[in-house]
Amino acid sequence: MTACVADRTASVDRAMTGMSEAGVRVVALSWVDNAGISRVKAVPLGRLSQLAARGVGMSPVFDTFLVDDSTARADGHGSPVGDLLLLPDMDRLVPLAAQPGWAWAPADRYSQDGAPYPGCHRSFVSRMVQGAKDQGLSLRMGFETEWSTGPGGLGDGPAYGLSRLADSGAYLLDVVDALTAQGVEVLQVHPEYEPGQFEVSTAADGPLGAADTAVLVRHTVRSVSHAHGLRASFAPLAEPSGIGNGGHVHLSLWRGEENLMHGGTGPHGMTSEGEAFLAGVLRSLPALTAIGCPTPASYLRLAPSAWAGAYGCWGWENREAALRFVTGPAQTASHCANAEIKSFDQAANPYLVVGSVIAAGLAGCEEALRLPEEYTDDPAHADPGELARRGIERLPAGLEEAVRHLEGSAVLRKAMGDHLFGSVLAVRAAEARLFTDRTRAETVEATRWRY
Repeated sequence: MTACVADRTASVDRAMTGMSEAGVRVVALSWVDNAGISRVKAVPLGRLSQLAARGVGMSPVFDTFLVDDSTARADGHGSPVGDLLLLPDMDRLVPLAAQPGWAWAPADRYSQDGAPYPGCHRSFVSRMVQGAKDQGLSLRMGFETEWSTGPGGLGDGPAYGLSRLADSGAYLLDVVDALTAQGVEVLQVHPEYEPGQFEVSTAADGPLGAADTAVLVRHTVRSVSHAHGLRASFAPLAEPSGIGNGGHVHLSLWRGEENLMHGGTGPHGMTSEGEAFLAGVLRSLPALTAIGCPTPASYLRLAPSAWAGAYGCWGWENREAALRFVTGPAQTASHCANAEIKSFDQAANPYLVVGSVIAAGLAGCEEALRLPEEYTDDPAHADPGELARRGIERLPAGLEEAVRHLEGSAVLRKAMGDHLFGSVLAVRAAEARLFTDRTRAETVEATRWRY
């Protein structure tokens, strides 16, 4: 801890002048809870040097917060007693382009004695990254971010329609400008399927960086939306009759400078390690659904024939498969080949997502798993007997079912550790009870502006 504090202090000294010159006066320190809600504590810029040494106090009770700010109670979790320390990652400190005077940094959580807190999600990701590194592997990951401004907001018109840029062009320009000013590389931005819905894709990064960027992108979109007199919803469904907002995750596995999703003799050119990693992810998808689809509202979106990846299968460029393999153009495949998990949504804690996916994939590598035969159509239209013969099942249709799969996952339990695994289960079970008697419309209304 002493070396860590010294490093942070040096980082603060380097950062203070730049932040001051950028007009920063207050710094927002954020973390994401097990329900997927981004929480914050803010401090004046002048206190950063103190924070590097002492951190900012926060209660461990946040581990059990639900989407409505009530708490789950379970043995060993949810106590109001005790305190933790939030320590900012100074390497990610950045002025917020859409909120002049403010800067943002993600925070790690430590116990009062300076030990890494077992419930810290960023520490969980770091452990999984180290586990990959121990095997000579690394990952590049990235999120697609979808959001809704609602019917009557910007961008009414045909799905993906060019005409929608007539009233949303200036808005999207501000989104791109703000992200670019914050050092986020934008790959694509466009109107999405539903009226008032948009998507932005950002460049791949290391797993921790990808999760940090997902948090920053959402907050930036919210801030730009507010400046335009809009509200941005990242909820799985913003309207009861809608298709919903996905939180698709792209990933590729690397050994040094070699993309293991390309150049091999496996399906569509995968190497044996790349295939094994994806086979591990596919095997764990029912349990991973409780991580990437964390709220009952998620299962209103996770429907067949809605490009949500509702079936546990994989396929080359199959947007109805939960695991879509993407080779990209032939001339760029060696660099760009990757896989996309389509079933996850924006309610998910991105740190839990990337850490859990890595854990599942590494287990596949350790067991040298192989992918089953790919599926090349929409499973929702297939003969049930044919799906059964091929071992293709629908992913959990509700949170209770997903929780049962998570409870039975030895891979994720071991990766997270008892404390984090137990708190996630407690929150998922409490969220399921919270929405037991609510209609579809009531569930959407209760979560629309929480994400």
